[in-house]
Amino acid sequence: MNMMVSRRALLGGLALGGGAALLPRAAFAWKDSGAQLYPATHAFIKGFVDRRELAGTLAAIGKGQDAAEFFGAGVQSLGDAVPVGPDTLWRLYSMTKPVTGIAAMLLIEDGKMKLDQPIADFLPAFAKMQVQNVPDGSITDLRPAKTPITVRHLLTHTAGLGYNIMQKGPIKKAYDDAGIVGGQASRLPIPGMAPVTAAPSLAVMADRLAALPLVYEPGTKWSYSISLDLLGRVIEVASGQPFDAFLKARLFDPLGMTSTSFMVGAKDVGRFTTNYAPYGGALIPFDPATSSIYLDPPPYPFGGGGLVSSARDYDHFLAMLMGEGATGGKRVMKVETARLAMSNLLADSVDRKGTFIDGQGFGAGGRVSLPSSPGGEGIFGWAGAAGTIGFVHRGLGYRAAAYAQYMPSGALPFQEKFGETFFKDIIT
Repeated sequence: MNMMVSRRALLGGLALGGGAALLPRAAFAWKDSGAQLYPATHAFIKGFVDRRELAGTLAAIGKGQDAAEFFGAGVQSLGDAVPVGPDTLWRLYSMTKPVTGIAAMLLIEDGKMKLDQPIADFLPAFAKMQVQNVPDGSITDLRPAKTPITVRHLLTHTAGLGYNIMQKGPIKKAYDDAGIVGGQASRLPIPGMAPVTAAPSLAVMADRLAALPLVYEPGTKWSYSISLDLLGRVIEVASGQPFDAFLKARLFDPLGMTSTSFMVGAKDVGRFTTNYAPYGGALIPFDPATSSIYLDPPPYPFGGGGLVSSARDYDHFLAMLMGEGATGGKRVMKVETARLAMSNLLADSVDRKGTFIDGQGFGAGGRVSLPSSPGGEGIFGWAGAAGTIGFVHRGLGYRAAAYAQYMPSGALPFQEKFGETFFKDIIT
């Protein structure tokens, strides 16, 4: 049974659960060269294992198109001795979103859809949407939407759609009842969390979503949402291919991302991590690698949060972004398409106050820094619910990512503080 884990509720719910595994006292540097080149980052990620807060951590940093340095500490799962490394498999969760965004940009480049094209051209059920008069309020007190949802809206979380990990009240229940979820967490029952059975396919999910009201008027507010998952269905229709097949053909195969998929095959379980919840100095395993929900095919490929990948694979994706559409001698998209994808696609009028991107921009599935942003202009990327984060800084010429497996991501400052620690190493 699929379970969506609320970032607000997970820690409290799992605290009621069974036994906890204590963290190892010792950590080790996976690669000395990376530790020497990026000492602040190395000390930062190693500290979480030294303090027994996380089982394993890893960083991947590359300059321009140079080979990445991988360095880490700890193990894939407590109870075994397999150290983390560049080919360890991690649940990316929302780090999937930029991948889906770039896939959509490929279709824009192909001329199969346009950035400001209404998605009703592909999914007619979205032609006449209704909007809640009070966000997260009644789902019968509605008004007709004034603006059609466009591809740009889906790319930038401005379609007015909800998210069952973000919304409250009747609209959250409606999403749960319809199986409109953006990922999966465990096959185990989680105390305090209601079970949600995901829709059986992207097509069914999209049809059910079209029948529900929007939370906000399209184009008016940045609201973290199911939009990148819905974009997966638009990609299917526009391309004539299943969403996961399109990703494999246009991104994963050309970039050599052989370890990236929406599930973990039996042959790869030995390099898969366990996902934990930190609580009271211990780790509670709620999705063990050897019995993970990711060992089974998902009900549908979650374009907003479903991929599993290795640090080596995701670095290939980031290197392609750094190369403005090309890496390793292979070009997957035009320079102008890549630049557009990593630019701020939001109108100045879009309300983003109090959100994850307050004071910043947003591109094709990832946050875009502005001249006034911390770290300066040129950053594009996003993070995941289980502690991962990945981005490029085109202004400084670096790509960087950090990996851990714990939920909720706010339980520890690993994800939150990685970026500023990384900047200490590269800005003198």
